[in-house]
Amino acid sequence: MNLPPPRKSFRETQFELREEAILDATNRLLGDKGYEAMSMDDIAAEVGIAKGSLYKHFESKEALAAAVMVRLLDQTRAALDALSPERPAIERLEGLLRWTLSQRLSGSVPHLPSTSPALQHSLLTNRGYMDALLGLSERIGEMIQEARAAGSLRATLRDEFVLYTLYARTCDPTLEFLKAGGSMSDAEIVEQMVSACFRGLAA
Repeated sequence: MNLPPPRKSFRETQFELREEAILDATNRLLGDKGYEAMSMDDIAAEVGIAKGSLYKHFESKEALAAAVMVRLLDQTRAALDALSPERPAIERLEGLLRWTLSQRLSGSVPHLPSTSPALQHSLLTNRGYMDALLGLSERIGEMIQEARAAGSLRATLRDEFVLYTLYARTCDPTLEFLKAGGSMSDAEIVEQMVSACFRGLAA
């Protein structure tokens, strides 16, 4: 007989809600200020808590930034899970890129860690982040191979090139330039980016 999981105490629930608020605030600050300029004082002020309370959740700025990136990878994996396995692999790859670009334009995804060497180094030594990144990369790699087997990808393009190209598009500053220009809606920007990535620029 399976027993229901024990109910969380009020204190546990409050702790988890505060942690989510900390991650949300850190995500915004990473996008606005960047990793190097962001401080634990900034994060505490953004959340409205004492810096000492912040350290009860995360031991350092490095650990906090890594937690934000791990959460982003988890959200990306959930978006991938939501794509119907009945759809062709190439459509699932397009759908995943479309979701990621939409998140970027909504302000949910700072274009990191590509813009910060210090954060890159910190993440490379973070086991949780690396496990999540490798797991996601493996799943995307399987879709790339499936799309290749279906003849949906150019045969001369290597799997790792396709994978890194997809990752690079999620960091592409073209999104910010187009959004700042104001002549295209977010949906139009996303569709243009996805179309150019998968079908190129030539007529």
